[in-house]
Amino acid sequence: MQNHTRRTIAYIVGRLISDDASATVYDYSSFKHFSFGGDVSLSQITIFDYDKQCQISGLGSLDSINLYHFGNRNHIFLNIEETHFNGFDYDTNSHFSGDVMGKSVSIFDYEHNACFNYSI
Repeated sequence: MQNHTRRTIAYIVGRLISDDASATVYDYSSFKHFSFGGDVSLSQITIFDYDKQCQISGLGSLDSINLYHFGNRNHIFLNIEETHFNGFDYDTNSHFSGDVMGKSVSIFDYEHNACFNYSI
């Protein structure tokens, strides 16, 4: 999964699970804050990634969300179960999973076989 896609997932799940209306996500691997704007709820997501200058939007239900990343021109499937989440990135054909604890988000990227950490 691309770095900016992981940041997007971290931002979305962080906002949904922690119920925090943050406008940034901190990426510990690049030591930087990245800005996002828009609305995040289980039923509808419409955000803008200011770093990549693109929109990410989608519709969902209580447990699954189907997103479209306009920058990557591909879908992302996201499943949330309490504080755990998993999904599939169709841009890189790779799975991911992770957890949210407070404002901290960890994502395991199966393509890179590595864990990445974020905070909102």
